[in-house]
This record gives sequence, structure tokens and C-alpha cells, in this order.
Amino acid sequence: MLSTSASKHLWLALSPHGYGHAVMTAPVIHALRRRRPDLRLTIQTGVPRSFLEERYGPDFDYVPEVPDFGLKMRSATTVDLDASAEAYRRMHADFSAVVECEAARLRQARPDLVLANVPYVTLAAAARAGIPAVALSSLEWADVYRHYLGDRPEADAVWADMQDAYNSALAFLRVTPAMEMPSLGNVVDIGTVAQRGLNRRGELAPGKVGLVAFGGIDHDLTMARWPRVAGWTWLSAQGCPADRDDVIDWRGTGLPFSDLTASVDVIVTKPGYGTFTEAALSGVPVLYVARPDWPETPAMDRWLMAHTKALALTADDLLNDLETQLRTLFSLPEQPLAEAKGNEEAADFIDRVLLAQGGTCESS
Repeated sequence: MLSTSASKHLWLALSPHGYGHAVMTAPVIHALRRRRPDLRLTIQTGVPRSFLEERYGPDFDYVPEVPDFGLKMRSATTVDLDASAEAYRRMHADFSAVVECEAARLRQARPDLVLANVPYVTLAAAARAGIPAVALSSLEWADVYRHYLGDRPEADAVWADMQDAYNSALAFLRVTPAMEMPSLGNVVDIGTVAQRGLNRRGELAPGKVGLVAFGGIDHDLTMARWPRVAGWTWLSAQGCPADRDDVIDWRGTGLPFSDLTASVDVIVTKPGYGTFTEAALSGVPVLYVARPDWPETPAMDRWLMAHTKALALTADDLLNDLETQLRTLFSLPEQPLAEAKGNEEAADFIDRVLLAQGGTCESS
């Protein structure tokens, strides 16, 4: 392991497309801070600071705005194609000006390194400002854009800007599992990045406990329609109906979310890197609403099913036949737990880039 006595400033830019990008990156930052306890961290994102503090601790500067938006969504699993296309068209109408605005922000802040998961405007700005940059994620918006919006008249020009921005980074650390990234020529594959929670099952309600979590984007499957299943209590990351004693807000448990995912009997969710990986690290069974149109889906589905009991289904399956789906899920064979080797691999890579910017190296 490498460490340095020279304090460095890391600028972390996170896509505010739900909370998954923030969740994914946090274990890497913790691993990096073990090497560099005096690391100065700035986080730029639209994700609320209160959520970031749960995952990163309070020691960071916060910039609560970023040009990146990922995709405009109708719900947690439905893309608003027209709104997304229009937002990209408007941003790229004068893309150079957008990049220059972010480059000026970076020049003023003078970080030693930019880490992006995965706002491409920030990567383009870092290149313009002459600041080294690294990308880290299971997806990138250039090929996601082409997948959904590649038939639009402006698509080739928009995609070219995005591709150039991503390829300007020193490397794109592609975590496991991840989508194919044909637009990128700088991919470095690493292992899974995730935090294994503590199993604190004894602190939850008696009987069976399930967690319903569809990420930081509202889902059209509300808890008001959730079926009752005898012997089950459901922890919800969404609103809880006042007339349901079997549905409670997860925050009422007092547990950190990562510990909660390791402590329940089942997680009900959508395909998402953070939830899938945290479940697989602890071997918690997963029921998830299939999302066949999402570019990450094939890789994530295969990986999840190789590391825990998992079953893809429809929203109607959940609402109309939840008890049968649970029986089917629990009848599946046990799978070997996943490992989060990518936390240290990513931290090692980033630390070496920071070392290249100067500083004293010590072995430990």
C-alpha cells in the first residue's frame, strides 16, 4: 500500500441520476482516505448533502450543482426519451460554453485530480483546465445516449462530444459488473466496488423483514398498493401509508442503509449497481423489476444471479402474486458471496495518479 505526506485535493463529480453513483464511489473514497488521511475532498453533485454525509462522513466541501443529469426519468425504470433528448440538445447547442464554465470553476478550485462518476462535462472541463482526471463507473452516458437516442437528428454531434470527453480522461475504471463501452478507448477493468454492511438482524422487527428500495428516483409502484403477506414487515424507502402497520419507514430502524441491506430477509428493487452489489456481498435474496431496455441489465443480471438468490419479474408479479414469488425466490440454490476487490484497486490507481502529481512516497 502507498501513502503520502503531501496533502492533496480531490474533486469528485457525481451524476445526480438517482443515488447510485454516490453509493458506488463512497467505498473507493474510504479506501483512498486510509492511504491519505489528510485528503481534501470536494463533492460536486445534485445529490443532497445529507445523503452524502451518510456515505462519506461530513468532511468534504459541497458544490450542489453539476451540468450532468444522466437521463430524464418518468419513474425509476422508465426513461422520458423526449425530455432527455431535448435536455441534451440544449446543453450541446453551445457545448464549448458549458465546458468553459466548468473549467473556470475547476481553475479556481485548483484540485490535484478530478474523479468523475460519471459526468462527462466535468471530464471535458478538466481536460480544458489542464487538470488530470479519472472516470469510475459501471456505465457511461455516451453509449447510454446512443442506445436510447441515437436515432435523433442531433445524435451524432452530441455523442461525439460525449465520447471525446470520456476519452480525455487518463483512464475509465470500469467496475464489475458493467455495461459494454464501445465508445471508450481508455477502459481499465477492476473488481466490484461496494460496501458490505453489518448484519444487525436482531435489531429489526420479529418475523420476516423485507426492504423495498427503488433508489433515489420515484417509482410508480407505491406502497399504498403493496400486498399484505402474513408474517412479513416491509421497510420502505418511499412513503408509508398511514393505515398499514406492516409498512414502516426504513429510517425508523436507526440503521445505516448499508447495514439494513445486510440485515433483511429480502430486498425488492430495480436493477441498480449499489443495491445489487451490497445484496450480493451479504447473500441477501433479491426480487427485482426487470428492466430489459437498460444497457447495464445483461451484465448485472448475470452477476447478481451468480452471487445470491435473485429473481427478475414484473411490477404486476409483485402486486398480484408476491407470496408465490417469495416462495420461488427462496427455493433457488445458494450462491457464493461476492467480493469487493475493486475498492482497493480503484484507490490504488487514484493514489498513484496523485503521487505522480508530486509528494513523498512511503511504503506501508
